[in-house]
Amino acid sequence: MIGEIIKYAVYFILGGSIVTIATYFGSEKQGLLAAFFAMFPFVTAFTLFTIYYAAGLDAVSSYIMGLLILTPVWILYLICILYLLPKYGFWISIGIGVIIYFIIALIIVLKY
Repeated sequence: MIGEIIKYAVYFILGGSIVTIATYFGSEKQGLLAAFFAMFPFVTAFTLFTIYYAAGLDAVSSYIMGLLILTPVWILYLICILYLLPKYGFWISIGIGVIIYFIIALIIVLKY
């Protein structure tokens, strides 16, 4: 039980560190550098490692397939926010983007 708690605490700290670094650079108006850290393959590689460690190759393959299937929806989410930001502001743009992502992704997930 303690081992599980420590494992998830490490995941939380690593994930939080990436978010902190991306937030720092983003708030310094260095969007490309913030995106670089947020999208850095280390995050995906670490996730792949933890899935592999917990469930093996089939689970890793399934996760990668899920990422590939949902990536176009995530790109649409980003385009939506970028387009809506000047017209509706931050919160409404994020909200609409998340709703659009959720609806389309849910349809895809339920289909598979």
